[in-house]
Amino acid sequence: MKILITSGGTTEKIDQVRGITNHSSGRLGKKIAEKFLAVNHQVTLVTTASAIKPEKHVNLSIIEITDVSNLIETLEPLVKSHHVLIHSMAVSDYTPIYMTDLTEVEETSDLSQLLTKTNKERKISSQADYQVLFLKKTPKVISLVKQWNPSIQLIAFKLLVNVSKEELFQVARSSLKKNQADYILANDLTMISADKHLAYLLDDTNAYMAETKAEIADLIFEKVRKND
Repeated sequence: MKILITSGGTTEKIDQVRGITNHSSGRLGKKIAEKFLAVNHQVTLVTTASAIKPEKHVNLSIIEITDVSNLIETLEPLVKSHHVLIHSMAVSDYTPIYMTDLTEVEETSDLSQLLTKTNKERKISSQADYQVLFLKKTPKVISLVKQWNPSIQLIAFKLLVNVSKEELFQVARSSLKKNQADYILANDLTMISADKHLAYLLDDTNAYMAETKAEIADLIFEKVRKND
């Protein structure tokens, strides 16, 4: 099988030296990739420069991206040519459009006027005590996958923070249905630490629990192989 995996976290530029970053180490994506490489599947890993990556392997291709726009451009042709997508990357929900000091905001009667502006300088001045950053929502990459390739086996991910198990399952299954995923990994940030990662791999009716990143990789590997 040709396995496509995303890992790490995207960064959206504010200017040439600043950005908004999703904190994701890429450790889970690395473990999943290694699981498939161990039995000689072809793996394409789409990740970021700072993410942890597997060792070089004859069946491994690594492609580094930066932001959501770059991710979409990179993923579309790959999704069309792979059998499975395991989308573990932490994708930015918003991207900066304009940053300015508080004075300009206070002097603007219609704030929507600022939404059409962009920062031209390579590094925005840090002289002002307060800055206001305007953001816009990025496209939901997961929602595009089945449009690009309706037959691809899709493993989605949903991360929430400090919610009940019932709410976690409800939100995850809603995403599963909306994005036509085969499985979705539901996890809560409060249940993730250096040596523990409690998560549930869900389909429409079942929930399969894992307690470490290695167990998550094993579980995803098992389900993907079963559905092949």
